[in-house]
Amino acid sequence: MVTSFEVWSLKFSVSAVDFFNQVNLLHGTLTEFCTPETCPTMTAGPKYEYRWADGVQIKKPIEVSAPKYVEYLMDWIESQLDDESIFPQKLGAPFPPNFKEVVKTIFKRLFRVYAHIYHSHFQKIVSLKEEAHLNTCFKHFILFTCEFGLIDKKELAPLQELVESIVIPY
Repeated sequence: MVTSFEVWSLKFSVSAVDFFNQVNLLHGTLTEFCTPETCPTMTAGPKYEYRWADGVQIKKPIEVSAPKYVEYLMDWIESQLDDESIFPQKLGAPFPPNFKEVVKTIFKRLFRVYAHIYHSHFQKIVSLKEEAHLNTCFKHFILFTCEFGLIDKKELAPLQELVESIVIPY
């Protein structure tokens, strides 16, 4: 018999991969514009700065440029997704008890990339005619994370108005 935790875990493992790929692709279109020179720190406007720590190689959060943060993040998420003790590949293999916390950390950190893109690169996204794609991906991401409580409300603060415009109408 399949438990609700297993059903939840399968849904979120597939969704984590999809959202990871979307954010990676979106940020990838900005690599020539999001550089250590243009974005020396990972920010989402003047009030929000994100520091990197993976808990293994970098235990104490460090200040890094936005592209370095995204690089560390994408490598970290990929290592989580590839770790069969966290994201089992075999049907029926158990998910770890801390699976939800790992997924929540992935989604929280992916949100930070969206926040950086909107705050630091939205005009470039518009000039590349990618805003419809960005907005659609972000809307899907926000509706999913809000539906399942994956990101604490305080983490959404850098894009609070945008998030509310997506969630409140429903």
